[in-house]
Order: sequence, then structure tokens, then C-alpha cells
Amino acid sequence: MRRICFTTLSVACALAVTLSAWRADPKPGVDWPSFRGIKASGVADGFALPTTWNVSTGENVRWKTPIEGLGHSSPIVWGNRLCLTTATSGKTDAGLRIGIYGDVKSVDDNTPHTWKLFCLDKKSGKVTLEKTIVSGVPKVKRHTKSTHANTTLATDGTTLVAMFGSEGLYAFDMSGRQLWKQDFGLLDAGWYMDPTAQWEFSSSPVIHNGVVVIQSDVQKGSFLATLDLKTGKQIWRVERKDVPTFGSPTMHQVGGTTQILVNGWRHMGAYDFKTGQEIWKINGGGDIPVPTPIVGFGLVFLTNAHGPQSPIYAVKETASGDISLKTGETSNGNIVWSMPRDGGYLITPVLYKDLLYVSKTNGAFSAFDAKTGTRAYQSRAGNGGMAFTSSLVAGDGKVFFTSEEGDVYVVKAGSTFELQATNSLGDITMATPAISEGAIYFRTAKNIIAIGGK
Repeated sequence: MRRICFTTLSVACALAVTLSAWRADPKPGVDWPSFRGIKASGVADGFALPTTWNVSTGENVRWKTPIEGLGHSSPIVWGNRLCLTTATSGKTDAGLRIGIYGDVKSVDDNTPHTWKLFCLDKKSGKVTLEKTIVSGVPKVKRHTKSTHANTTLATDGTTLVAMFGSEGLYAFDMSGRQLWKQDFGLLDAGWYMDPTAQWEFSSSPVIHNGVVVIQSDVQKGSFLATLDLKTGKQIWRVERKDVPTFGSPTMHQVGGTTQILVNGWRHMGAYDFKTGQEIWKINGGGDIPVPTPIVGFGLVFLTNAHGPQSPIYAVKETASGDISLKTGETSNGNIVWSMPRDGGYLITPVLYKDLLYVSKTNGAFSAFDAKTGTRAYQSRAGNGGMAFTSSLVAGDGKVFFTSEEGDVYVVKAGSTFELQATNSLGDITMATPAISEGAIYFRTAKNIIAIGGK
């Protein structure tokens, strides 16, 4: 591992400055500050959530606001403000293709694009901020299920951070004024076996204690880095020897050490937040890692898929060193349990109550006892012919599965399967929803829709 940083003294000084600028923690059930909410859990409890709704009639629909561009960037929420990004193409047909297929080709679209930041009033859906961030021809191509604004914003309530891969990393104050920009050069994320298959960058930034965390696993020059939230200056950067991956990092406190958890194929594991030092790693698994790590019960849950493996790992948060399983093993001193073929490809699982819910792209999903790995049940959302990309979220005793066609399956949380309702959003849905104060905010290809009791 090659480490690039300032002197030890300057790193300590930079962290002292950023820590002193840190504001209050996000409020559970209210704020959803980055991809998958607080600590990437995908869970927001404390408020009643609707089981049924009807977008056509307006039943349990608080508001619906059109947003231009393809809708892959998930919404975030802080207080009464909901924000997201988008990218628009010069082509009428943007080449978005949903469904279950294995085509690795990129979309051929060299028209000028526009990247924008939107903020809305959470209660009314009124657009309060629309800002053009950058315009131009994208530096890399995208997959037919991808956009040029895949990543989700991050906020601490004072600053918004947007990552657009090759187009740069941007920070704004809450009024939309740009504070700084960092250019990392060409960040080409695609299929490692075919460099011509460009799929676009999708790892979302995370803000922790006044520091921005970026995971960039790409064809050449992969790295993990932290930057000062106020200035954008790099604190440290470590090289990652991995294939392109598409998940986002997760922050986790273990004793007095804050860990950065990352997915990967050659290197999934944990890094020290202050120094970038590797804490533990696992080698192997699915070779196109997408899901984000999640934590609970003293365990770190990792899953990925594609190629010969699709594992789930439940790792002790106190793990250290190379903890990779040997051939034939399903556990060791650091991995409490694992499943070699039950992992998710695109969808981040959700840990809710005592169960870990893991979904596959075709809607097949399993509920496992999180502590032991014992399967509670296996079932399916949909008919097996539709695809699922949106990650799982949960709250108010319910787990929400959303298909690419915009059908939302509401499953009662528990050790036996109970489908409570199926509701249509009436539009393509690829983004993961946000939950805040009794409302679920769905980003579809054309709209933001607030679902909640009136």
C-alpha cells in the first residue's frame, strides 16, 4: 500500500481544524444525510409510514415534483430541505434500458450535458434551489442502466458535497454557493475485463466530523481519500489495488477508532479514518462490487456478486489483518458467518430489528438472523421477470423493495414472510428512496414523489 499525505503534524492539525468545525449529529428519523441515510443503514424509525398509496388518485401522496434528467442520484434530507443532483443529455432518447440482461456496452452519447443541483422544500415539494454546476461533454461513457449523475449528495447541514467522478468533486453552502472544487482527473469505472465498457462513476461521498471521504475504485489509479470539508484540501490518500467498484464507504466507530468500511473484490475491508492505515481486509467474492457495507450487533455486513461468487460476510467489527476465508471455510476467528451464494449484486441489504434482508436483482430475497446467519425465510418480490436496482430501506415495521418498473413491495418486518401491499409509482425507478418524518421520498426517472399520510 502506498500512502500519500502531508506530514504527521500537518495531518493532525488539519483534523483538529475540521473536528472543531463539526456540527451536531443528524437527527434519527428526520435527517437522511447521504446515501442510505444515517450510517448508510437505510433505516428511519419513530414515525408512521404508509403501507398503501395511489399516485394516480393522490392517496397518501403529499406532493409530486418534476425533475429533469435521468433519476439515479438518490435524494438526501436535512431538516426541511431535500436535495439531489441530476444530469441532462442533449439527446431526446437518453438510452436508458431497464430489465434483466448482461449487456456490458456503453451508451453512445457525446452531446453536451448539464449537471445540476436541486433542493426542495420537504413538506411542499416546492423547488427552492436550482443550480447548474458544470456543463460539457462527459469525459467517460455510461452504462445503459447508468447516468452521469449516479452518486448521492452528502451533507452535514451546513455544506453539500457532490461527486461527479471525472467531472469533479464540488462543495456548496446550503444556499448553493460553490465553496470549492477538486479535480481528480479521469475516473473511469467500468468492467475490468473490457476497458471499452465504461459504466460511469457511482461511489457517493460521505461527510464525517468535518471530513469528506471519497472511495474511487476505477480502471487505473484507484484510491481512498479524505479531504477537509471547509477547504477541499487533501488530508490523506491511499492507493487501492482493486478493480472498478461502485459502492460507497460507510463510517463506523469501534472503541476509540473510527473506521472507513469499503466493499471490493481484491480488497474489501476497513481503514483508519485518521490515517488511512489498513485495519482489516478480505480478498475474493463477486468481481463487480456494488452494495455499501452496513453494520450492527458488533458486525460488519458485506455482500457482492458477479462471476463465480456472490457471498455475504458477517465480520467482527474488531477484526484485524487479512481475514480472508480459506477454501471450504464459511467462518473463522473474524468472520462469524458467511453465505457463498446468497449475496446481492446491485442492492445494498438492510439490517432491521434482528434480521438482515438481502435482495438479488431478480427480486429473490432472503431474511437471515443477523447474529447467526440462520435463514428465516426466502421469498420473492415480483414475478422473477422484473429487475431491482434500488437498495432496500425500512421503517415503522416495514421493508420496502422497489423494482425498476416502479412497483414498491411493502413487506412486514419479521421472521415470516408477509407481503402487505404492492404500490406503483408509475415510472422507472432506479434510485434508493429517502425516509424522513413519516414520508418516503422516491426519485423516479421524471419526478420526486413524497409518499406519506396527510
